[in-house]
Amino acid sequence: MDKKLLKKRIAIAAKKIPADIVIKNGKIVDVFNQEIIEADIAIADGVFAGIGSYQGEFIIDAKGKYVTPGFIDGHVHIESAMVTPAEFANVVLPHGVTSVVADPHEIANVSGIEGIKFMFDGSENIPLNVFFAIPSCVPATPFENNGSSLLALDLLPLYKHERVVSLGEVMDFPAVLNGDEDMIDKLLDAMSQNKVIDGHAAGVDQNGINVYTAAGIHSDHECTTAEEAKDRLQRGMYVMLREGSASRDLKTLLHAVNETNARRCLFVTDDKHLDDLIEEGSIDHNVRVTIEQGMKPITAIQMATINAAECFGLKNKGAIAPGYDADFLLLDNLESVDVLETFVKGISIAKNGKCVSEYKNAARPTGRIINSIQMKDITSDELTIELNHGQKANIISIVPGSIVTKHVVMEVDALNGKFQSSISDDLLKMVVIERHNQLGNVGLGILQGLGLNSGAIATTIAHDSHNIVAAGTNDEDLLVAVNCIKEMSGGVVVVDNGNVLASLPLVISGLISDKDYKTVNTGLHKLNNALGSLGFSGDFNPFITLSFMALPVIPEIKLTDLGLFDVKSFKHISIKSEETISSNR
Repeated sequence: MDKKLLKKRIAIAAKKIPADIVIKNGKIVDVFNQEIIEADIAIADGVFAGIGSYQGEFIIDAKGKYVTPGFIDGHVHIESAMVTPAEFANVVLPHGVTSVVADPHEIANVSGIEGIKFMFDGSENIPLNVFFAIPSCVPATPFENNGSSLLALDLLPLYKHERVVSLGEVMDFPAVLNGDEDMIDKLLDAMSQNKVIDGHAAGVDQNGINVYTAAGIHSDHECTTAEEAKDRLQRGMYVMLREGSASRDLKTLLHAVNETNARRCLFVTDDKHLDDLIEEGSIDHNVRVTIEQGMKPITAIQMATINAAECFGLKNKGAIAPGYDADFLLLDNLESVDVLETFVKGISIAKNGKCVSEYKNAARPTGRIINSIQMKDITSDELTIELNHGQKANIISIVPGSIVTKHVVMEVDALNGKFQSSISDDLLKMVVIERHNQLGNVGLGILQGLGLNSGAIATTIAHDSHNIVAAGTNDEDLLVAVNCIKEMSGGVVVVDNGNVLASLPLVISGLISDKDYKTVNTGLHKLNNALGSLGFSGDFNPFITLSFMALPVIPEIKLTDLGLFDVKSFKHISIKSEETISSNR
């Protein structure tokens, strides 16, 4: 840092000169000792300089409010909010999130290095501190087609960016287990750059966690049971407690957390839709739920701040203490976690649920990013699933509130050798259509549990390769939905009886809108309202749930553009089960 600034900070700490800013009459949350301190806080050039009794050029009267460090989201895909980084900041800053570790692997799977650089550029000159994890698995697996492939040599130059702190979630466990050369190079490059390596250990057993930790991978956000969380903690991993839109694992995982091991736990949202962020919150919601479940408030705040900072080596984040960045919140109390005001570098950024001023960024997507829908036209014949009466089928069964699915084998309705959707059994046709390189691939499957009585829904948000994914009760509406997606260069659509009831264009790589967050939120509400016309009445988000039905690294069974995929055996399988009920019916 600048010598003059350091001398000034020392002089302020020593009370030789007045501080730039002094916070008075606040109750300081000490995340190190888990205590409440009543003292002044001195700030010099956006950094805390001292705790005690201070005079300053400008006084912030906390009026008895609690002063906590700004919250940190330890793992988030900004693309899942469907807005640019600047618009994302406008949403999460009022919820007390002052720093995030963003993994741009969603846009990377569509637009490669160009997409990553768009996220870098789009997060410049905004008050939200956006740190980055470099995507490690693009594509996620070799069992699907995406828009880009990033090798170790492609990633290496990205470490030069000052806000890159880690190698992002390593989800290709077989590549690690088998010592794949390029994966080993990615791990070693991250180590040589002194970067953290994130894990993605969905369904990985204890010995698999041994493999991951031996490989230098030190965190996981894919735990879904308390036992899995404990296995990872025992082996030295940080455990990320996730509460997103599709994966609501927090309450279950908290059974593994106690006052002794909580310092190795942190909060993440991973994938959370914009409307959920606005209405429910971000990391502030995780903190509230944790307190409601019986954890001490200061421990919950510790998990949301210093734990995340230490996990990623963010030495100047996560605490109210000299030498730490003056990113802090004012709270009325420690139970409800209502954020009254958010400060970044000592400056008031958001107050009473709104940003003081809305933030924009001049970054503009390139033509390749905008024109990401490169697909062949499809016909109704390509949507046919050939099945006979008496034939059992392999089915993807949704687990509400989770991205994990169940592999179900059962008899389905068929007419003239073709599968027929069944409203009574909640069995719908699902399709994944390659949309990056005009390959013409159409993956077909049967989905149980989406809860539509008519029509179809479709989206280009289909983790992680982000092909077009659609599900519906009839082929006509499926075709209308897919064609609408193509016409609007990506997005989300609801169709019924051949009519488009609602749509939301996402022209940036088919994932992100170029509009402001308010416009996007209005569009999402229209989509959600349109679901009522299709008879949906579930207590989960069907759009984000459907988007994860194409992710072949999450158990038990998923669908890619190459067909049905059994995650346990890590291979494609037929829709037709080998088991039959009868030869004729």
